Amino acid sequence: MSKSTTTYWNALEQSNNGTWDVIEGGDGLLEQLTLAIDENTGDYTRLTRFKPGVDTASFGVKSHAYPEEIMIIKGRLYDAAFDRWLEVGDYASRPPGELHGPFTTDIGCVVLEMSYPSQSTNQ
Repeated sequence: MSKSTTTYWNALEQSNNGTWDVIEGGDGLLEQLTLAIDENTGDYTRLTRFKPGVDTASFGVKSHAYPEEIMIIKGRLYDAAFDRWLEVGDYASRPPGELHGPFTTDIGCVVLEMSYPSQSTNQ
């Protein structure tokens, strides 16, 4: 099986705000929207929205056993693991195990994430 598909639509339009899921533990300031997923492999593409003032320190530093790609598509996000502000257009292809976060943002941020659990190093 492959990732789910959909026709053109704009996930960032205000009329689609109700389609985002609140991320537990984020005090209502973190949301995600899965754009496509392969139910068999777990590979997915999603948007994560960080609202202004969010601080993910309570989640700690993150890493995954699988590769992922991210791109900032709106706003900016501070990644403490890299001591760096990520701006619109910044892209990373993270190898399995790479540490990232915690994150903060002053103006808010939307991140496009493509994750590949099917390529996990824990298989």
